[in-house]
Amino acid sequence: MNILAEQVPADLALTGPATPDVPPSGREPLIVALIPAHNEAQRIGAALAALRRQSPAPDRTVVVCDNCTDDTALVAAVLGAEVMSTADNRDKKAGALNQALARLEPELADTDLVLVQDADTTLNPGFLRAAVDASTEGVGGVGGIFYGEPGGGLLGVLQRIEFHRYAISIARKRYRAEVLTGTASLFRAGVLREIHRARRSGRLGGGTGYYSVSSLTEDDEITKAVRTLGYRTVSPPGCEVVTEVMPTVPRLWQQRLRWQRGALENLRDYGWTRVTAPYILRQFLMALSVLFMFMYLGYMLLTTLLFGWPQLSTLWACVGLVFVLEKVVTARKAGWRAHLLVLTLVVELVYDVIQHCIYVQALWRFAWKREQRWCAT
Repeated sequence: MNILAEQVPADLALTGPATPDVPPSGREPLIVALIPAHNEAQRIGAALAALRRQSPAPDRTVVVCDNCTDDTALVAAVLGAEVMSTADNRDKKAGALNQALARLEPELADTDLVLVQDADTTLNPGFLRAAVDASTEGVGGVGGIFYGEPGGGLLGVLQRIEFHRYAISIARKRYRAEVLTGTASLFRAGVLREIHRARRSGRLGGGTGYYSVSSLTEDDEITKAVRTLGYRTVSPPGCEVVTEVMPTVPRLWQQRLRWQRGALENLRDYGWTRVTAPYILRQFLMALSVLFMFMYLGYMLLTTLLFGWPQLSTLWACVGLVFVLEKVVTARKAGWRAHLLVLTLVVELVYDVIQHCIYVQALWRFAWKREQRWCAT
C-alpha cells in the first residue's frame, strides 16, 4: 500500500505494543499515550514517530479508532501501536476517549500518566520529559504549547502568527495553562479518576465519563473540571507541539465557531465560580473589543464617505508605529513571511475582522440557543 510506504519511517521499529499487568507499588509511573483518531491514515504515522522519539517514551501507545472508514487501524498496527476501536460511539472525541479510558483504568495506578494527543499533532522530542517533570503534586494537567505546521498559504501564515502570540502569552502568565489543549495534554490517572467520580456523583456535569459528552470543546471543559477540583494546570517550556492549520476560510470558520461556542457554553454550565470568573471577565473584554472594532471601522467608513480621506495626524501616526512594533516583536519567531504580513497591517486587520465575525455568530447562536453541530476540521 502507498499509505504504508509513506507512513513507516526508516528508524521506526515495527515491534508489538507492550501490555503490562498492573505493576507493584513503588515502581516508576507508567506513561500511556492515547491518540483518538477518525480517518487519520495519512497523518497517524508522523504522530507515532514523534512519540517513539520521546525520552522517556510511552510504555503503551493506544490509537483509538473512532468510526474509521480508512486504513487508520491498519497503519497504526503496522507501526507498532495498540489499536482500540470504539463501539457505537456517537459522542465524537470525548466518547472515544471515555471508552478507551474505561478499558484502561483497571490497569492504571493513580500515579500513572495518561497522554492524550490528536492524531494530526507531532510532539517536540522533549515534550514528555518536560511534561513528566511538571506533573508535581497539585498539578492536575500539563498542556502543550502549540505551533502551526508549514503550509496553508496566506491563511496558514496568519494562524502561525496567532499561535506564536498565544505561546508568548502563556510565558507571560508564568506558563499557567488556560486550556489543556486537545493537541496534547498529560494527566495523572488519579486526577482522571477523580473527575470520573465527580461526574458520576453530579458534582461535575457532562455525563458520567471522564470527558464531558455535552461540550463542543472537551479540552476547555476538562480544564475547568481539573481546576474546579482544586488542581493547577500548566504549560511549561519544552511542551511544544506542531499541529494542523486550517487551509481554507470555511474550515477555519467552523473550527473557531466550535471553539468559541463551546467556551461560552462551558461557562454557562459551570456558572460564576472562583475558577470561571477570570474566563467570564475575558469573554466580556473580548465582546468589548469586538464592539469597539466595528465602531471604529464604521466611524472611519462614515467619515470617509462624508468628508473624504482623513488627513494624517502625527500623534496617531506615532501610536500606529507603536502598534506595528508590538505586532512585529510578537511575531518575530514566525518567519520572514510573517514579518512582511505584519508590516502591512491590512492583512492582519482583515484576519481580525473574520475572527470578530466568528465571535459575533457564536454569541448570537449561544444567546438564541441555536444548535451548533460538531464539524470535523
